[in-house]
This record gives sequence, C-alpha cells and structure tokens, in this order.
Amino acid sequence: MDIVDMVNSQVIAAVQKDEHYNPAKESSCDIVFLLKGNLMTIINDVDELENTYNKRTFIHFDLIDGLSSSRAAVEYISKVVKPTGIISTKPNVLKYAKEFDLSTIQRVFLFDTNALEKAISMARSSKPDALEIMPGIIPEILDQLTRKISFPIIAGGLINTPEEVHNILASGALAVSSTNSKVWQLGL
Repeated sequence: MDIVDMVNSQVIAAVQKDEHYNPAKESSCDIVFLLKGNLMTIINDVDELENTYNKRTFIHFDLIDGLSSSRAAVEYISKVVKPTGIISTKPNVLKYAKEFDLSTIQRVFLFDTNALEKAISMARSSKPDALEIMPGIIPEILDQLTRKISFPIIAGGLINTPEEVHNILASGALAVSSTNSKVWQLGL
C-alpha cells in the first residue's frame, strides 16, 4: 500500500520512551513510529500495535538495540517482527527493506544547505516511500523540498504546538511525527 494512502491522521505518534507507548496505542493516530526497543521487545510491541490497535507501525531500524545494517537483520524484521515498514538513515537498509516488501521512510537531518542537497540526492537514489525531515519545524525548507522531489514528506523533531503542526502541513508535508502526546490528540 502506498504511504499516502496509509495516512488518515496527519499526526504520527513517535514513541521514544516506554511511558509514551500506552498513550500512543490509545491515541487517534493511525501510524506509530517506534523509536525505541530491542530484539526482545519489538516483536510484542509491533504485534500489539498492528493487530490489537490497528496501527500501522514503522520501526526506526537504526534505534533498535541488537540490529545490524545487514540484509539478514532486515529479513528478520520482515519475517518475524512484521511491521508495516521501517525508518532508517541508511540507504542500504532501505534497499533491503524494499526487497522484503516493507514500506520505507528515509530519515534525514537538515542542518545546512549541503545537507539539504545531499538529502535530495540520497532520496532520488534510494527511492524511499517517504522522507522524514528532521527538524520538522522549518516550513520554508519543507516547501522548498516538496517542490524539488516527488516523495511524500513527513516532518518530525521539535514539534510541540498545534500552530507548528498546522504550519508544517500547510507547507506541503504529508504528515507530522511527534513524541509530544498532546500533539497526537489534535485529530487531524
């Protein structure tokens, strides 16, 4: 399924701490980014989110303790953990994920013009299903990116207010990911 079609709620619950897990599964967000865990915990977390709470779950591959960037690790995630998709900063991990029919989100950090140009080049090369831009509170850059590439943009990082969410969405982002559970309740 195309990532654009997956997004009903334009706010994505990004779970970075254990105490955010229960609020995320109870939230109106239909997508959850797991930014924590290890090989032992993600199996149950993904199963519960996907099958009990009907949340499309993306695990941040780079942040899961015990995983390497190998093809075998991605195959394990695909066949055993069974998330909707993965998030990674590593193009090779995204390439492997596509081999196993996982949806892919490439996370990029924008801190200067050079990083912006590199992000555009990497996205064109790795062809993720979407880009997650960090930090997400830069609507002018998001607007510029949406004009230069055809991939859906998810903005994340440092987003804490409804006004920031609305400004980001108005700049052309598909969705906003946030660790702030108050933002999850916006009902967008």
